[in-house]
Amino acid sequence: MNEKHPTFTIGRLSKMANVNIQAIRYYEREDLLEPVIRKDSGYRLYNDESLKRLHFILEAKNLGFTLKEIQSLLSLRIQSKTRCDHVRKRTEMKLKNVRQKIGQLRKIERTLKKLILDCENRVISDQCPILEQMEG
Repeated sequence: MNEKHPTFTIGRLSKMANVNIQAIRYYEREDLLEPVIRKDSGYRLYNDESLKRLHFILEAKNLGFTLKEIQSLLSLRIQSKTRCDHVRKRTEMKLKNVRQKIGQLRKIERTLKKLILDCENRVISDQCPILEQMEG
C-alpha cells in the first residue's frame, strides 16, 4: 500500500461513512462506487476519494435524488468542464418534483384528517367510514 494514497477495507469505509457494508456493495453493483483495488483474495480496498464519492452519494440520496439521477450527477462531477447551470437545472427539476409530492402529501393529509373526523362523529352502529371510503 502506498502511504501517499492510503487505502482501507470495505469495513473501514463503512464505519467512516456510517453506512452498512451491504449498501456499499449495492452502490458498487449499481456502478456508483468502485474499489480502488481489488486484491486477488477478493478484498476491496478504497481510498479518500472513495469516501468522498460515497458521501456525495449519501447526501444526494438524502436530498431525494434517485440512484439514476445520482449516477448522472456523478458523471457531471467527473467532467472537468461541467458548468454549474447543468447541475442547477437538474436540481431545479428535483425541487419541482419535491413540490409536487408535497402537494400530493398535503391532499392525502386533508383526506386522512377528514376520515378521522368522520370516524369520531359516527354513530356506534354505523359502518366504519374509513373502510367505507376505501371501498369506494
